[in-house]
Amino acid sequence: MAMMRLRREDPRVVGSFRLHRRLGAGGMGVVYLGSDKKGQRVALKVIRPDLAEDQEFRSRFAREVSAARRIRGGCTARLVAADLEADRPWFATQYVPGPSLHDKVADEGSLGAAEVAAIGAALSEGLVAVHEAGVVHRDLKPSNILLSPKGPRIIDFGIAWATGASTLTHVGTAVGSPGFLAPEQVRGAAVTPATDVFSLGATLAYASMGDSPFGHGSSEVMLYRVVHEEAQLHGVPDALAPLVRACLAKAPEERPTTLQLSLRLKEIAAREAQGIAELRPPAPRSGEADRPTGRLTESYPERAQRRPQGTPPPRTTGPSSRGPAPSRGGGAARGGPAPSSSGRSGARPTPVSRNTGRTGNGNRPAPRSGTGRPAARNTGTGRRPANPQLLRQRLFVFVVVTLLVALGIAAAQGCQGPSRGIGDERDVVRQERSAPPTPGYEPLDVPLMSQRYESTFEASD
Repeated sequence: MAMMRLRREDPRVVGSFRLHRRLGAGGMGVVYLGSDKKGQRVALKVIRPDLAEDQEFRSRFAREVSAARRIRGGCTARLVAADLEADRPWFATQYVPGPSLHDKVADEGSLGAAEVAAIGAALSEGLVAVHEAGVVHRDLKPSNILLSPKGPRIIDFGIAWATGASTLTHVGTAVGSPGFLAPEQVRGAAVTPATDVFSLGATLAYASMGDSPFGHGSSEVMLYRVVHEEAQLHGVPDALAPLVRACLAKAPEERPTTLQLSLRLKEIAAREAQGIAELRPPAPRSGEADRPTGRLTESYPERAQRRPQGTPPPRTTGPSSRGPAPSRGGGAARGGPAPSSSGRSGARPTPVSRNTGRTGNGNRPAPRSGTGRPAARNTGTGRRPANPQLLRQRLFVFVVVTLLVALGIAAAQGCQGPSRGIGDERDVVRQERSAPPTPGYEPLDVPLMSQRYESTFEASD
């Protein structure tokens, strides 16, 4: 909020508050920045002298200040003090740091649908508390909405009246800002909570388009458009346009209530925020995270480095995540990266079994994240580093199996005995015939086939 130096005609002390700067001026009076003896800063508004002389205005203003004290809500500026019997009545509210919605749009342009819906949801929720206290603001507009670090705040309840009060002064002029007044205010009918709903719809349209939905012109032209012409909402996002148009209905009973408006704007804000988040690439599935391949890494390099939400990053001992991390006897069982299924770091790793929760080397189960899924075992390159201990184990198993197979083959050959050829059979027949007969020994009856072989070999000799 812009601050200006005090003018010569401005007071320096009002009540127990010391004035420091001029914050602005309006149809009701001038607003100052003040502070009390404890240093608490307030926004203090002093009523115009001509209105201070109107006894009807004083009595009506006293009733509304009393009603404003009952407002309880975090979306409004709390009423601190007031003096209705002073020569110029005044009231002080809590000072809210931050620019007004009007200044923000003027400096940065129109706001997005998600931001407008979030601001509107907070404002409509604040209006629920205002209306429950029996008060109607009557002058809700962008300059009366401050965007504080803790959220938007509604200020300037100086012209707020109780439900059912007239909207006209004794001279027949409407109290409020043209372009944001409701049609019933212009006609002089009784104000209701629906009056603030119309003003809030015009305010949301201004935040979305950067301009009033009823254009520009003199006060008479603007008031005529509010009563007889439809609002122009060409720049309002499609997600907000139907709801804003419903708020700007000419008949008060056709407008949504502040509670309905708050719930609907919260839904729109959540959906629009989710739509912005969906523009980003989706997170990889648990199966893809546990089974990295070269093709997946080359096609989507950013997905190979993303971990599921809640999963702790893999522990490494070196400054870079691309090199193999030394294991201290367990690899994934100690929280480090899972061992590779190949002896070379450049080979494609073997997929991890889905049926068990154990690592590839049979050790204890890998540490799990808060979501119940195994921790991510991917490296920056999409491949798992080799484990020297696992390679030694596999080499030992290979040597043992090879020796066992060789011993089995040798044992099988020893049981069968030495092989004999045709020449060996001939030598055996000759030895049996040339050897002297042994008592009790009968020569073997060699089959006819052996005799044929023998005669054949003798003939050849």
